[in-house]
Amino acid sequence: MKTRTAILFVCMGNICRSPTAEGVFRARADAAGLQLEIDSAGTHAYHIGNAPDARSTRHAAARGYDLSSQRARQFAADDFERFDYVLAMDHDNLAILQRACPPQHRHKVKLFMEYASRSGSDIVPDPYYGGANGFDMVLDYVEDAADGLIAVLRKD
Repeated sequence: MKTRTAILFVCMGNICRSPTAEGVFRARADAAGLQLEIDSAGTHAYHIGNAPDARSTRHAAARGYDLSSQRARQFAADDFERFDYVLAMDHDNLAILQRACPPQHRHKVKLFMEYASRSGSDIVPDPYYGGANGFDMVLDYVEDAADGLIAVLRKD
């Protein structure tokens, strides 16, 4: 029997955005005293078993977040059952998740940025092919949405 709320962050390859979200959210949930199950995954199998992108790890570490123990994995069908929140980083990954999701779990699948209040974006943009500022933007957006989700979880 599951006793903790479980949250899964999902992007395409699980090496930039979703591991950043996992690391940031884990640190902020711990600081808030919340006991949660937190994980991340990718909709594609490009990087299974790999550590997060070195740029994501470096930028996260500069803000005090540790991504070093994470390894990429692909989203699995049983994740819909296992997690209470399945949070996509963008519309493309949201659509992939929605197409695969059984009707009884559709309420769990959302954009992570639905919880943001300061960023003015509905997605966490993929920084993979860009410069350093993209990784900082991801952290800004993820911190914003993490704070909003923590506020929701505290109310519940």
